[in-house]
Amino acid sequence: MSLSIFNYFIKYKWILLSCFILTMYLLPYFTLGGDTHIRVHDNLDSNIVWYKLLAESGHFFAGPGATLPNVINGLPRSALPSVFDAVAWLYVWLEPFTAYTISQTIMRFAAFFGMYLLLTRFVIPDWKKGWLTAGCSLAFAMLPFWPSGVLTIAGLPLAFYLFLQIRQQGKETPWYIWLTLFVVPFLSNFILSFIFFLGIMGVFWLVEWIGKKHFNLPFFIAISGMTLIYLLKNYMLLYTMFIDSSFTSHREENELGHKDLTGVLDLFVDNFLNGHTHDLAVHNSIVLPVIIAAVFIAIFRGDYPTRLVLLFAATPVLSLWYAFWYWEGWRPLKDSIDLLNTFNFARIHFFDPMIWYLCFALALVIIVKRVKGGVLLAFLLLSAQCWNVFQLNEESKYSEINTPTFNEFYSVDLFEEIKNYIGEDPSSYRVISVAMHPTIAQYNGFYTLDTYNNTYPLEYKHEFREIIAGELEKSPVLRNYYDTWGGRAYVYSSELGKEYLFSKRSDKTIEELSINTEALSELGGKYVISALPIENHKDIGLHHQQTFQNDHSPWKIHLYQVQNS
Repeated sequence: MSLSIFNYFIKYKWILLSCFILTMYLLPYFTLGGDTHIRVHDNLDSNIVWYKLLAESGHFFAGPGATLPNVINGLPRSALPSVFDAVAWLYVWLEPFTAYTISQTIMRFAAFFGMYLLLTRFVIPDWKKGWLTAGCSLAFAMLPFWPSGVLTIAGLPLAFYLFLQIRQQGKETPWYIWLTLFVVPFLSNFILSFIFFLGIMGVFWLVEWIGKKHFNLPFFIAISGMTLIYLLKNYMLLYTMFIDSSFTSHREENELGHKDLTGVLDLFVDNFLNGHTHDLAVHNSIVLPVIIAAVFIAIFRGDYPTRLVLLFAATPVLSLWYAFWYWEGWRPLKDSIDLLNTFNFARIHFFDPMIWYLCFALALVIIVKRVKGGVLLAFLLLSAQCWNVFQLNEESKYSEINTPTFNEFYSVDLFEEIKNYIGEDPSSYRVISVAMHPTIAQYNGFYTLDTYNNTYPLEYKHEFREIIAGELEKSPVLRNYYDTWGGRAYVYSSELGKEYLFSKRSDKTIEELSINTEALSELGGKYVISALPIENHKDIGLHHQQTFQNDHSPWKIHLYQVQNS
């Protein structure tokens, strides 16, 4: 028995070692819990609270016509994940940070095994050195993916593996391949990445059918089946888009893309070298030079690495497409076709991390085969890259830049003290936040007039604009930000710009906040929660009530009451 276990360990040693390292990468979530530092942008400031609000709303099973009163006097139910979202169920069953930890664990291990299977079965199937495939898969799995995306980006290699298996094996495809394929949609986002993935698979199937006269039925079932699941999962979005004529999304006023050719070129270079904040591949210091070097080494040795060159060529193409999507030359077309404004076709760049690490694996194989001492060199390069990305785990990365922990960000005890001071049922009044994200107040049970959401009524965007019009007039940047996008319906300050994290150690104050408190009162606004003192609060009809702070919270909250409320 012990011998068989030993043999098992020897056979799978690189996979087991990778899983151990990945467990160490995830360890802070399990040991520190809510005291873990995690990403704020598109995470603490949004998705986590959306799931929590939905789980606690009593409207989890409600139809798309329902509204949640906690946000903007009635946030449409359709603005939040549907009942078919698996991550939403984690927040129903578990505490928010526990749900977050489990989703992170799923994301990392799915990324590892998906990349490993794709490499070993389809990219370098004849390669026998397990450390290389396991190492590249481990490096990919530890990338700083957008945390709330789960399998949206991290699961792409797994999806490619599953579809290629079905295409190859046809009717002989094992049941667990089909099961995994139909689970992926419940843990990923159709609009952000898988709409492109399924489009690629569809073209692939069509070309094969026309070119080889082969109607691959299992492959077609896989494409259509996954698409149907995504449509079911996103039924609320489809309802509001095609059936509910009473709802007009604020996205109808989206007007993204005003860059000149110089701006487009700068964005292209930045994306190619550094990536996008949601899909960082951490590739510019090791991965990119290794790929370039491997191409030249192979050519010098008389071998043309076709697969590597073709895959590598996709990275600048995707970056160029991403950059050109924001070119001002698109404006006439975008202005005449609503879909081009409301849907971001540039997001196909979310394929970048997968492509970079497929190229990295192919490049390391060339180095091992074509360079004297290549095994050692490739091992060292791969180890260095794994160390680079390991250091970017959320606890390490965000503690270093000193952003709040999960518990500090939401500061439950501090906001409970504020609620007790006000002494009214939170549903009986509305608040806005200044110099801080409104999701903090939302997380703590306040009913907010400000928000950050992917979609909400256009009419409300216009009503809220009346409150902040004075500040928007003082800042062309903020005015353009709100009027051409508006996803963040925030109480902006031209003095602060797009900064929303000010701790109690900050000595900053807001000298002159130009907000319309009459418009605020008309929407039901009674209190202003500010992370910074508002010097002219009396002039704009605000009465300072109290300042709150404690030893456990990074915030110093100034509570103001609207005098004419």
